[in-house]
Amino acid sequence: MEEGETMTLRFLTAGESHGPALSVILDGIPAGLPLNEDILARDLTRRQQGLGAGARMKLEHDRARILGGVMAGVTTGAPLALLIENADHARWKGKDIPPFTTPRPGHADLSGALKYGYRDLRPALERASARETAARVAVGAVCRHLLGQFGIQVGGYVVSIGGVESRLEGMPYAERIARALESDVSCPDAQAAEDMRAAIRTVMQARDTLGGVIEVAALNVPPGLGSYAQWDRRLEARIGAALLSVPAIKGVEFGPAFANTRLPGTQVHDPIRLEGERIIRTGNRSGGLEGGITNGEPLVVRAAMKPIATTLTPQPTVDLAQGVETETRYERSDFCPVPRAVVILEAMLAFVLTDALLEKLGGDSLAEILPRFERLRQARLSDLPMDGTPHRFWEDA
Repeated sequence: MEEGETMTLRFLTAGESHGPALSVILDGIPAGLPLNEDILARDLTRRQQGLGAGARMKLEHDRARILGGVMAGVTTGAPLALLIENADHARWKGKDIPPFTTPRPGHADLSGALKYGYRDLRPALERASARETAARVAVGAVCRHLLGQFGIQVGGYVVSIGGVESRLEGMPYAERIARALESDVSCPDAQAAEDMRAAIRTVMQARDTLGGVIEVAALNVPPGLGSYAQWDRRLEARIGAALLSVPAIKGVEFGPAFANTRLPGTQVHDPIRLEGERIIRTGNRSGGLEGGITNGEPLVVRAAMKPIATTLTPQPTVDLAQGVETETRYERSDFCPVPRAVVILEAMLAFVLTDALLEKLGGDSLAEILPRFERLRQARLSDLPMDGTPHRFWEDA
């Protein structure tokens, strides 16, 4: 991808939280990928499960309809059109809705009104709602399925909720991902998971909310995805932007980035060693990325999710219509969305990695791309034809 070109893969979502449906156009998926609605349903179901979810998860049973880009069960190379109907829309359609003029601290209510000049806060909350992430999960399911054709696995798990920390040292990433799928709090550590359940029940009784930390990982990612050639092509920047676009995500780190700041450089950087012809690392404190490029190690990124803004316990605010201080008015929400957010972050990581992979490989069909993937350079001496001879630097033409 040259400077100024658009990304290989792109998507746009549309729809409101209580509107008729969410829709999404995903452009750039190559032809020849087997795809059906059941493949998308698995991830959409995960988004609706988990301890701490609010009442809406009992109302919606999300399923994405494929309206374009697939014929005879395989992608055609044309844009994919997906539609997810909002079951809750029927309870709102055609009804008078009380004015919403008391913005919630931490939500997009007030900032949206300031930006667009709304006379009521509902247009902001309807679009800023995390309901929109259902469309992203559908996109991520397509991307996950495509990555799977190349043996690349994307998964995630909860590292902490509130003050409860998991202990995952020494547990392989594939095992962490598998165990998280069996947990109602998406945590691979059984004892920590039990403590997280207790913390969520306590915060529900306290009429409050909890946040946490989620780790997502991509396994079997080839080296060479991304670039340092321009700032916006560095893979850390692209992944960071994607994850930070998810509602309530306020921080991102690659590997143990913040812990690395407390150590000297010789204890942070992953040693490069030789094992036969293979060039290996004896650690992965870089999180699988160096210079904005994948290095062949597992790509590991953590995201901090704040406690969500809608709380049963009222918070101080201002009634914008009356011009007086008051308290927030409660609308349905989660108590702890962290377990359900795992699959959303997986979706965004899968999307960025799919974009970077297609950028690297080129091609319009899966049959065309797969052989190119097999020819990618690996971390082997034979893939690095360095002759060890001097060369003249920056000589005038």
